[in-house]
Amino acid sequence: MSKKTILVTGGAGFVGSHLCNFLLNKGNEVLCMDNFFTGKKDNIRHLMGYPNFEIIRHDICESFSLEVDEIYNLACPASPIAYQHDPVQTIKANVHGSINVLELAKRIGAKVLQASTSEVYGDPQVHPQVENYWGNVNPLGIRSCYDEGKRCAESLFMNYFRDYGVDIKIARIFNTYGPNMAVNDGRVVSNFINQALNNEDITIYGNGVQTRSFCFVSDLVTGLESLMATDKETTGPINLGNPNEITIKVLAEKIKKLINSKSRIINKIMPEDDPTRRKPDITKAKEKLKWKPIVSLDDGLSMTIKYFKELLNK
Repeated sequence: MSKKTILVTGGAGFVGSHLCNFLLNKGNEVLCMDNFFTGKKDNIRHLMGYPNFEIIRHDICESFSLEVDEIYNLACPASPIAYQHDPVQTIKANVHGSINVLELAKRIGAKVLQASTSEVYGDPQVHPQVENYWGNVNPLGIRSCYDEGKRCAESLFMNYFRDYGVDIKIARIFNTYGPNMAVNDGRVVSNFINQALNNEDITIYGNGVQTRSFCFVSDLVTGLESLMATDKETTGPINLGNPNEITIKVLAEKIKKLINSKSRIINKIMPEDDPTRRKPDITKAKEKLKWKPIVSLDDGLSMTIKYFKELLNK
């Protein structure tokens, strides 16, 4: 396999940092671009000694020029707390950022993968979610900066493929967890683990019967690389996630048990537009990528708990 030069935008983020590590271990030259709004240098500090790893501090909302073979576009806040902090900038990251990435790919002939999201399905009326489902999204809600931003980005990617022949890939990423998640990112796995480790109340929003499907980050990364490796006609979108569905209440109880925590489980009001069910149909990923997740929820949670324990003890 020939060595490639690969740009990962958002490379210091949760998923981006794992992707950079994975691609480096494959012998590639990796350029990690991040404006460090949510990305953290600690996530990539162990990579700085690699001679074929480079960090570029830059916001993809501003144009840039590089010579690369492939681009993974992960540059956008992904947790509700982060993307609702500055909703206009979130939209810009998805729209202006996608245009800048696509213009570069068009100019230099690079493959480019868009890290889209299961949030494009909104609060789905089809279950499990298949790629040809158009979704049920509130375009005016507090989550719309992210949901609609990602939907617009998908449209941009498809039109650059149709009009300019850019080799694009669209991955719709479902709930992902693992080491390098931020302590305060507001996502359910990190929330529950940190509350349980500190013996604080574990807060469930709503009655806890809403469901999610959790994919460990190493599984997601292999899925992203497999999608990038497909031929030009395989544009996606392709769902990447774990189809094993679990209620939020059961997840809270499982994490409490794994940690042997004294925390109570309490309920709070459900946030606006929070989806009630979320489960990917990964038939396309199995057929086209020969991919499926292999890390069990218990194993993945154990590795994630270990990571957060080490953070607490620093």
